[in-house]
Amino acid sequence: MNAASARVPVQGPPPAAPERTKVRLLELVRRHGPQTAQDLATRLEVSVPAARRHLGDLQEQGLLQSRTERPGGRGRPQHVFSLTEQGEAAFPRTYSGLCVDVMRHVENLFGEGAVLKVLDARNVEIAQRMRTELPDDLPLPDRVQRLTVLLTEMGFDPVVEQDGPDLVLTQRNCPNLTVARQYAQLCGAELNLYAELLGASVVRETRIVCGQGACRYRIVG
Repeated sequence: MNAASARVPVQGPPPAAPERTKVRLLELVRRHGPQTAQDLATRLEVSVPAARRHLGDLQEQGLLQSRTERPGGRGRPQHVFSLTEQGEAAFPRTYSGLCVDVMRHVENLFGEGAVLKVLDARNVEIAQRMRTELPDDLPLPDRVQRLTVLLTEMGFDPVVEQDGPDLVLTQRNCPNLTVARQYAQLCGAELNLYAELLGASVVRETRIVCGQGACRYRIVG
């Protein structure tokens, strides 16, 4: 058989580079919150062993952490993976370092209460800007949907779901995480802002800053 008649194997598309797969994995955990290896393997369209290898590498690099949970509080325990503080920092937040520095100087110069006053003033400004989109005569579900649109533009990656008689607003990203970890007042100001804009009782059930996968707000009209 000569060279001309030799069969050349047909090659498929090259596999994704391991580093690119790791980046996609981190992006999935950031967007969807804590995930199991099976969840990530399905989303990435790779085998579970391959997903576990990437997860192990990212844990060694300090970008992911794992804990054991029972789905819905029942069933077999599963390992779920979430971002560490170092993993969160891998996503660009160009203003966060400057913001923390400014707030620290405000606190040092004028006392701890000054930070809360600054955040309250910021809330007033944001509320004035948003209120035209959230008029008081609009039904609560519509106001929540419009708030979700505004929060999407601000980088919070929110979704709204009906849970019995209540609405639940889930923020799957915190663009202010670096600041919120050092200044809990920011989370309190956010809660107050939502309650004021919606004219409803708002209860925060989970917080990203506490290591949970999302900030979850229950809205009771």
